[in-house]
Amino acid sequence: MCLKNQSWSTIADYSASISELKKNPSALIEQSDGEPIAILNHNRPTAYLIPAKTYEALLEKIEDYQLGLIIKERQNEKSSAVEVILDEL
Repeated sequence: MCLKNQSWSTIADYSASISELKKNPSALIEQSDGEPIAILNHNRPTAYLIPAKTYEALLEKIEDYQLGLIIKERQNEKSSAVEVILDEL
């Protein structure tokens, strides 16, 4: 049974024990309606179960952030660039 989180200190609105996860993971995912689920061990969060689409979106955001850092770094290198005329190549 996936519980609407009321008292545990987690970043998820729903929580379930490891035992509940082992019994029926599909039911937990369905009950949470796509929201993250805190997986608890002795009433402490040990993992978070998130939908695949959410995980993929997080990876894309991380990649976008990393590419943004590379762009900023290369923009700072612009002053050391050498000007080239394409017709002369």
